[in-house]
Amino acid sequence: MFALNDKWIWDFWLYQDGDHWHLYYLQADKSLKDPELRHWNVSQGHAISTDLQHWDNQGTCLAPAQGPAWDDKTTWTGSVIKDDSGLWHLFYTGTCEAERGMKQRIGHATSTDGHHWERLGNGLALDLDPELYEEYEQGQWHDRAMRDPWVMKDPDGDGWLMYFTARVMGRDEPNDGGAIGLARSADLTHWTLEKPVYAGQFGQLEVPQVFKHGAHWYCLFCTAGEHWSTAYAAASPTEPVGGTHYLMADHHLGPWRLAPGSFLDGANPVARYAGKIIRQTDELAFMGFWHDTPDGTFIGQVSDPVPVRVNAEGLLHLTD
Repeated sequence: MFALNDKWIWDFWLYQDGDHWHLYYLQADKSLKDPELRHWNVSQGHAISTDLQHWDNQGTCLAPAQGPAWDDKTTWTGSVIKDDSGLWHLFYTGTCEAERGMKQRIGHATSTDGHHWERLGNGLALDLDPELYEEYEQGQWHDRAMRDPWVMKDPDGDGWLMYFTARVMGRDEPNDGGAIGLARSADLTHWTLEKPVYAGQFGQLEVPQVFKHGAHWYCLFCTAGEHWSTAYAAASPTEPVGGTHYLMADHHLGPWRLAPGSFLDGANPVARYAGKIIRQTDELAFMGFWHDTPDGTFIGQVSDPVPVRVNAEGLLHLTD
């Protein structure tokens, strides 16, 4: 696994560049003592590997902005891609001190080497439209959810798509308002917000990852057991657990459906979280960050890859 002696690690994302895997991760100093404080004392780190098991840590690569800014409180989870010219792009979640971190927005930075990032303008790429997504209202949900961007080329055209964690209005219970949002861009700079591609069954669907394997499209997400809707909990073959599960579709824009059966990787207390699927040749593997020990103590390390089996119906199964 990937671990740091003096820092907790949690959400992460990967980019494969030739023979090298680039791991980007959230980090916070263990000197805080309380791991719950990590969310508000966060920066992003970077490590490189050729086998996803042995890592050369590069250190901090992005931190909250200095001085008053839309992202001067946190720089949370994102994704990294390269454009056709070879320029690296980082899309990330930001919050500000002026709003006490309650309202999330999505930022954009670029790099020529994948480590030294410069914000594009003031860094802000995408803000929320309350006509399409739930705005922050005290007592409704604990924050305004617009985070965890996953950016990829549009399979149907020359542009780009961004999937992200969001919420929608008008649900009977808060735990039915979680959504996967969508935005489009022709140039990775100017984004148009669209309606969500999926909503419901959970209070939040965190850290989405969209990919195709075989005949199916998949959207990984993670959530906590306390964020299951009443209806989903009643229909589940297991008690509510936290971890990583997935949606399935025949097209990358849906309609998306929740994969049947138990969570792909769920436990109570949460074992691994914010999982990612990695493609190695034609095989799939799974990585998550180690969240809790069986007694509920936070760990904060990234796991080694676990092989993934795909059955005849396209359902995913971990083999550990």
